[in-house]
Amino acid sequence: MKIMTFLFTVSLLAFMPDSSSAASAQEIDAKVNQALKEFYRHSPAGKELAGKAVGVLVFPDVIKAGIGIGGEYGEGALRVGGKTAAYYNVASASIGFQLGAQIKSEILLFMTHKALEQFRKSDGWEAGVDGSVALATVGAGGKIDSNTVQQPIIGFIFSNKGLMYNLSIEGSKITRIDR
Repeated sequence: MKIMTFLFTVSLLAFMPDSSSAASAQEIDAKVNQALKEFYRHSPAGKELAGKAVGVLVFPDVIKAGIGIGGEYGEGALRVGGKTAAYYNVASASIGFQLGAQIKSEILLFMTHKALEQFRKSDGWEAGVDGSVALATVGAGGKIDSNTVQQPIIGFIFSNKGLMYNLSIEGSKITRIDR
């Protein structure tokens, strides 16, 4: 078991970018634009909510992999007033029954100035600890639950196949990065 854990850790580290291979600001912005386009296509109600948000944090490619021990990592941008205000990464680790890999996109909508300011002032913000994120579920007719739309931070998780369900971002740590 120790050998398998070691091999998995080494293979997971191979997917984690080092500072020399991290995406440039232009690469992140291009991927954020594409992720928002896909998000709006899959969720017109999400597009409407994003228009009301004071800030939109987009992680276009969050890579998650695990064999007993897992982790995820992605880079993205915070948009305020439609323009990139800062760049962030998201990372988490987990232990338990898991096998496989996936790439997903995550979008956090900051619906209040207070929630956005608390996020921006933090030095490493952790979902579920530093702020509660209401994950949106889209029901029949594309409507989002009315309780969700009243929350200060609303999260969406999706892939190129559409919105994803039964996923969580709790425990994910989001840290500002320089680009």
